[in-house]
This record gives sequence, C-alpha cells and structure tokens, in this order.
Amino acid sequence: MIKEIAIKDLCLGMYITKVNCPWMNNPFWRKEFLLSSPRQLQLIQSSTAKSVWIDCAKGRSVEESDASSVPPCPTASLAEAPVPVRNLESASLHDEMQRAAAIIQRAHDAVQDMFQDIRMGKAIDLDAAKDIAQDISDSVARNGYALISLARLKQADRYTYLHSVAVCALMSALARQLSLGEAQVRQASLAGLLHDVGKAEIPLEILNKPERLTDPEFETIMQHPRLGHELLLQAGITDEVVLDVCLHHHEKLNGCGYPDGNDVCSISLMARMGAICDIYDAITSNRPYKQGWDPAESIKRMHNWCGEHLDTQVFHAFVRTLGIYPIGSLVRLDNRMLGVVTEQSRSTLLKPKVKAFFCIDTLQHCKPLNFDLSSPDCPCTIVQREDPSAWTLGDWNHLWAEPALSTA
Repeated sequence: MIKEIAIKDLCLGMYITKVNCPWMNNPFWRKEFLLSSPRQLQLIQSSTAKSVWIDCAKGRSVEESDASSVPPCPTASLAEAPVPVRNLESASLHDEMQRAAAIIQRAHDAVQDMFQDIRMGKAIDLDAAKDIAQDISDSVARNGYALISLARLKQADRYTYLHSVAVCALMSALARQLSLGEAQVRQASLAGLLHDVGKAEIPLEILNKPERLTDPEFETIMQHPRLGHELLLQAGITDEVVLDVCLHHHEKLNGCGYPDGNDVCSISLMARMGAICDIYDAITSNRPYKQGWDPAESIKRMHNWCGEHLDTQVFHAFVRTLGIYPIGSLVRLDNRMLGVVTEQSRSTLLKPKVKAFFCIDTLQHCKPLNFDLSSPDCPCTIVQREDPSAWTLGDWNHLWAEPALSTA
C-alpha cells in the first residue's frame, strides 16, 4: 500500500517512493529507495520536504513499532570494500583556486606523458594515474567548485589532456553528491581520468583537426572506447568500474550510443555518470573547431537530452553539484547589468553570488559590484542566462578566476 506520511513520522526501514519537494532540493538521485541509514534520514529531515510517499509492502509502515531490524537495501547499485575516509579540511573558493591551478598543471603534464607513453608502446602507469586522480579528488573534497571551474578554461590545443582532468574532477564531485562511499569515489575519479585513454591511439591529425570531422574520421574517433578498454586490460587494470566507464561513456539510454548500442537496461550507474561528465566538459570547452558553450546554457541544453540520452535523476544530482548557474556563467540582472557567477549559494541553486561588471544601457564595462542574490536585502536578481558571444566583453574570466590566474 502506498501512502503519504509526514517527515516527522519517517523512520529507518521504510521504502520511499517519492520525496515531496522540488528536484533541486531533493538530496537523493533515486526515485525509489529503502531508507536504510541514519545519514539518509538526516538528509531528508534537513531538506525542504514536508512529507514523503512510502510503500508499506516493501518496507515498514507507520504502525509498525519494531525498529530493531532494518531490512537490507535492495537498491544498492555498487558493492564496495571498506576504505578509510580521507579527512580533508574544507577550503574557501579563493584559497582552493590557487591550489587547484597548480594541480591542474601537474595533472595536465602527467596525462600528456601518459598519452605519449601509450603512443610509444609503453603500458599505463596505474600507480601514477591513481596518485593524479587522488590529488584531483582531494581538491574537489576541499572545495567542489574551484578545480572544476578552472578546468573549463582550457585552450583548444590542450583540450585532450585537460578533458581527462576535468572529467576526473566532475566524476569525483558527482560521486559525492550521490552519497557513494569512499571506495566508489576513488573508482569514479580514476575512471574519469582514464576514460579517454583510447584517444592516444587515434591519429593526431584527426584528434587535433581544426574543423568538423568527416564521417570516416568520426568513425575512427568512435573506436576510442574499445581501444582504451584494451589498453587498460593490457596494463593489468582489473577494476570493473574503470573498465566499464572507459568502454561505455558514450552509450545513450535510447540505445543509439556507441560502441555497443547499450540501452537503459544495461548501462551502469558509473557509465551514466561518465556520460554526463564527459558531455558537460566537452560542450563547455573551446575545441579546435568551435567555441565552448556558456556553463548555464550547457546545463539547459543537457536537461533537454535527459530521458533519451542521459539519466534524468543522475543529471539532477549533477546540477546540484554545479548549480543551475555554474561558476563562470554570464547572466543578465534586473538592474540592467551583466554579471558573472562567482560562487554558489549554500541555500538555493537559483540565487548564486554574482559580480556585475557591464552596463547594458551604455554597453560599457563598469566598476564591478558583488551581489549575494540569496541575501534577503539583495537589490537585484537574475533575469536570464546570457550568451557571451552576443556581447563585446573582452577578457572577463579574470573576474571570477583571479585567484588562480594571478598565480599562473
């Protein structure tokens, strides 16, 4: 029997079918799940939800008083061995950006070396890859926005290597947003770093072509998941998650992806995560043949691909990771100014911190003004996202990335 109950009546062992709050405030990515841990209960109680729907046939009902036994969770998607949690102190966005800039450069050089070794017939150094992935994941743990935001500012000729760095960071952040365990966070990070290693065996004239690929060239590019999978096996990598993400991060829920044409029933959680992280970094980055899309515009477009190509629930978790208006997004304010998102609000995805810097009426830069849109006394709000290519703004990324750029 399905019934609605108040949050105060919720207890462990109940099977939840719906949390009654907007998806942006829903702390869970799954539509239905067994409430099996105190942390899950705390997350619901601290959300904006006032009630939930439960299935009494699959879990405890309100009337049941025996709370001593909690049935095992049937929806666990991944098994993991216990791994000690790394206790990392949180850092401000400003401080972590400075560290993240150095990590990005080291990781770029390491990935470049790894690709060059592959082209020379050498095996992947798994220990070195794990160290890189851990450094990136640690940065994300200290502040989830710093490295992810900076990694988007990649030059087109550095895309191949920094794309692996960015996807590693995005996978780490998304795994934490999904409340996966420490072992799974490590798997997700390493899988993100190694997901594109097959491109090391794609001819450079195709990989770095400054215009759109021909159909035969794209067919060559489509071989990189299988090539990467084979390289990982040759290197002695047996982690099923890392292998799966490498092979299947281009699969789509409707079965139209590659290389296997898997559909919704056969694409794993980690592969769905990999697809979302891979696409986001690809479409927000400058490429040899096109300019990257604005982060907020990219979130909007990816939302339209959910259900057919991307997993809706996992994508919602991804948005909660970055925000509706990710850092670096250009927005129009109702005070007739353009601003750039500089930081996310802790209370709402819709009202980030913004630095206004351009007057729409005069079409000129003005003295930057900082606004915390979540503050009750903030005099302005976001009207809409803006396409930077529609304006003559010059170099404005320093307005949000200055801590890192000043140390580059």
